Amino acid sequence: MSNNLQGISHITLIVKDIEKTALLFKNLFNGKEIYDSKVKNFSYSREKFFLINNIWFAIMEGSVDLPKNYNHIAFKIDEQYYENYLSKIQDLNLEIRKTRSRISGESKSIYFYDYDNHLFELHTGTLEERLKEYHRI
Repeated sequence: MSNNLQGISHITLIVKDIEKTALLFKNLFNGKEIYDSKVKNFSYSREKFFLINNIWFAIMEGSVDLPKNYNHIAFKIDEQYYENYLSKIQDLNLEIRKTRSRISGESKSIYFYDYDNHLFELHTGTLEERLKEYHRI
């Protein structure tokens, strides 16, 4: 049987405060809000849809009690914008998680929790770069 997967359709996150998370998506990820079910709801609860670099994200209002762990969503950023993103994260009063240990030559990352303990990573490297460093050692 062939693989008929065409890629990721969308990513849905349950959040306590949909407006607060919407501001995070807009201000930090430059997300474009494309839908809000505030007036007419068709799903389990109020939801907003965003496009973040052509990736469809849905945030839905709901009860959230997530433990902090290493499950995360990583976005690629250029290293020249690393400090700018770090500043934005601090301005949004988001909790920054200590990065994991890295080998020499590995790219930089910023790990942070959103308001509901979803972990995000902003990463400056690529898969190819990481594998090259791993094979070098």
